[in-house]
Amino acid sequence: MQVVTMGTKLTKKLTYDATAEQVAAMLDDVAFREEVLARQKVARGSASIDGDHVTIEQVRSSDGLPSFAQKFVGDEIVIVQKETWTSPTSADVHLAIPGKPGEAAGTLTLTEAGGTTTEVVQLDVSVRIPLVGGKVEGLIKDMVGTALDIEHRVGQEWLAR
Repeated sequence: MQVVTMGTKLTKKLTYDATAEQVAAMLDDVAFREEVLARQKVARGSASIDGDHVTIEQVRSSDGLPSFAQKFVGDEIVIVQKETWTSPTSADVHLAIPGKPGEAAGTLTLTEAGGTTTEVVQLDVSVRIPLVGGKVEGLIKDMVGTALDIEHRVGQEWLAR
């Protein structure tokens, strides 16, 4: 049986009172990425940057997820985020859930106008599970959206320092 899903789209716009160069420098700082992980209250996490490649690994508890989702992910959710920066203001983004039939892929772009920079994250979330895939996609979309909201708050504080 082949399962085809259309995917769930997530678009998030995060605005900073800073230049695109300053926002890009922040996103290219391991200390910033680690502070975001700490504020997201992940169980475990790490960030590494190697040239134009950013890798963020995080482990989250599945407590609070509906029972059908906990059956899918188990006690913990491992998420590996990889960003490949294709220019100073844009990156390809891929989120994987190792060992599970779910992922998200898309782009991150920085656009500067009038002294502010808008970071736009666009992801297509897909989960290949019969019957409940769409529900799990929605949960992942909400989880990633909340994580980006926290990253935005940390970023605003970071850039104000």
